[in-house]
Amino acid sequence: MIYMRTPKNIIRHELIGLNAEVVESKNKDIVGIKGIIIDETQKTFTLETKKGIKKIQKGIAKFKLSFDKFEVIVDGKSLFGRPEDRIKKKIKDW
Repeated sequence: MIYMRTPKNIIRHELIGLNAEVVESKNKDIVGIKGIIIDETQKTFTLETKKGIKKIQKGIAKFKLSFDKFEVIVDGKSLFGRPEDRIKKKIKDW
């Protein structure tokens, strides 16, 4: 069965290819950076922005993810872990 991405289950889906924007961070210099997620590791996203490639640490930021007709803000700490392991995890209410 194929499950559609929704705001409730987004953390269990592949994020590469989604539009992302840093909306809050401990590092104020990265707030407002937006682009397309082109790579994901256990602790970082790599975004392709208009100003080049940017690596953003997940643990210090909140991201606005845009997909289909939805926009959802996700705490990067909820996305910790290797992507292949994260998509297998049971979802807790986040």
